[in-house]
Amino acid sequence: MPFFKITLIRSAIGLPRKTSGVLKALGLRKRMATVFHPVSPQVAGQIMAVKELVAVSEVEKAMSKAEFKATRKPDPGYYIETPASQALDPHI
Repeated sequence: MPFFKITLIRSAIGLPRKTSGVLKALGLRKRMATVFHPVSPQVAGQIMAVKELVAVSEVEKAMSKAEFKATRKPDPGYYIETPASQALDPHI
């Protein structure tokens, strides 16, 4: 079952209450927040009402909060291949 991945890119500050209400109904409260909703005409209509504020893509599987956070975690930037003591003296 496909899902919409919806991310709030721009804030709704200064926009009409109707726009803020649509974002609230979608579950978007803070910028860069991401939610997953099943593909349906109702959700598509809500997205069209706030299309200037959100980024939308269609994905096959909705991710949990922990799974989504794990995908955003960067690499540590380094890898330890051998312990330092073995690198200096290979006979240990």
